[in-house]
Parts: sequence; C-alpha cells; structure tokens
Amino acid sequence: MSPAIDYLNSRHALVPARSNERFVRPRLVEVAKPRGERVQAHDGRELYLRGIEPDDVAALKRQFARLSPEDIRRRFLHSMGELPDSLAYRLTHIDPALETAYVLMDETVRPAELRGVGRIFVDRSANNAEFSVLVEPEWTRQGLGALLMQRLVDDCRRRGLSEIWGYVLLENRPMLHLCKELGFVRRLSPDEPGTTLISLQL
Repeated sequence: MSPAIDYLNSRHALVPARSNERFVRPRLVEVAKPRGERVQAHDGRELYLRGIEPDDVAALKRQFARLSPEDIRRRFLHSMGELPDSLAYRLTHIDPALETAYVLMDETVRPAELRGVGRIFVDRSANNAEFSVLVEPEWTRQGLGALLMQRLVDDCRRRGLSEIWGYVLLENRPMLHLCKELGFVRRLSPDEPGTTLISLQL
C-alpha cells in the first residue's frame, strides 16, 4: 500500500460521526418500579402493600384461577367456577367513600401477581363495615392475613366506624383463630348454616 493511500485511510478513520449520531441520547430501558409499601413475610419473601387499582383486573382474575374450589368457597361463601369480568371490574373499581381494598403484590414475577387482598364495605346507616380477606394458600401462615386485617381495622377507626364484622365458615379455622387473636368475638348465625358472624367493636 502506498503512503498516500495509507494516509487517506488513516484520515478516513478519524472522520467524526454525523451530527445526528454524535448527539443522539442513549436509549434508556424503563424498568417499572414497585409501588406501595414493602412488607416481608415470615419466611423472608417480599411483597408490596398498596390500594387496589382499576388496572388490577387481570391480576385479580389470574389469582382467582389459581385458587382451589375450597379457597373460593371460603372467600365467597359459595362455589364459583370463574370470576366474571363484571365482578372483577366491580372489585377493582371501588368507591373510596364506602370501600377500602388493599392488595399484596408479588413484584418478583412479570406480570406482577396479586397474592392477597383485604377489603371492607361500609354501611353508613349502621356505622359499621363488613370485611373480607383472602391470601393465596402458598402465602398463608406468613403473617399476611394479620397484616391485612390490622390495616382494615385501622381504616375503620379512621372512618369513625363503631364495628367491623364478617361471615366466616366454621371450617375456616385459620381465619377464626386469627380474628380471635385480634380481639374479634363470635356470634351465632342461624340464617347462614355452617358460618359464624365475627365482629370487633372499635
């Protein structure tokens, strides 16, 4: 190679990139940050506690699909083959004046999965609220049900309600034991065979 050609090649190698390439900003990959309060289960696994959101419809339906018929009956007090779209929409689009719903989200998977949910429905005329709590079987006995119940009780107190109550199947011993530890009392429920009404005066 002649010195002239070598000189041209070396000069060509030093030619700067086009201005639109030199000043372009690097493309950043946005990583969704977990939302809510980080909580730790007894076994060390982490979840995020936050209020339910309208975008949680799909996660709620996926959670329902993971539940056993027994889990569903304990939560809804009757059998259900699937969670209808209309009900999933209703459960995620709440009226904050009359409802509170907390979810425990597992952000270690994509999409994030809903592992637990606790909610209250306020009855203004009676100045009380009915509660419901559900934690997936693989996440039970980890203190998560107690966490959700305590947050619901705190919310009822902030609202100035006099009582929080709910129906629980007599066979649902873990929930009955949890509520007893939190100070709830049981009352007979003659209109709902196989269930008991538990309540806590606030």
